[in-house]
Amino acid sequence: MLVNQRHRIAWWTRSFTDEAQQPSSAIAQAPSNWHEPLSTILWQGSESDARKRLPQGMSPPWKVMLLSDGSVTRHLQLLTDLPVQVDCLEMRNVGTSTEGLPPGVEAIPGPRTQRQVLLRLPDLEKGSKGAMVYACSWWDAAHVSEYLKDSSRPIWESLSQGRTELYRDIQQVYCGHSDYLEEAFQTRGPFWGRHYVFWHNGKPLTLIYEVFSTALEQYLGPCGHQ
Repeated sequence: MLVNQRHRIAWWTRSFTDEAQQPSSAIAQAPSNWHEPLSTILWQGSESDARKRLPQGMSPPWKVMLLSDGSVTRHLQLLTDLPVQVDCLEMRNVGTSTEGLPPGVEAIPGPRTQRQVLLRLPDLEKGSKGAMVYACSWWDAAHVSEYLKDSSRPIWESLSQGRTELYRDIQQVYCGHSDYLEEAFQTRGPFWGRHYVFWHNGKPLTLIYEVFSTALEQYLGPCGHQ
């Protein structure tokens, strides 16, 4: 269950409601406590590397998910014809430190807000709503409320509502193992992931790190493990 996962998995840190009870000065100094969930990397490369070296057995829908500049939530809805549920695990101010965070996050002005979510789809095999995507994003804390007015909504919905024009700059693509995500996804790895920067008006708006469950194969076809 999601509540138990929150307690057992260390890198899912305290919720935004817990942090909101603290003085703003304390929140500003709270460390991120985020650690890259793919603890064992089997392959890593740039977007151009991935275009050349993704496994031949990977289906076109998987390549779209990993390399296109469209919304993950929107792609999931279009490719599966199913509703996507957002479970917001955390949204809190983590200050200005970049220790342990993905490269490139320093381009996002600090102090930063960290938001962690799971995207869920109805699991056809298990008859439940399975976690299909883990995502963590970092925003300028001074302006995040301008773009994410409702933390329970997908990012693309919030940005589309505000007619925010964006450019997605994919920084890295990964394939690796994660005990944490095997528990969250309730399936075995290795998993594919990526991180990218959203640019708006010539400035970096947010950095987003995403990992995809292998359970998506029931909707997207083979992911072509290395």
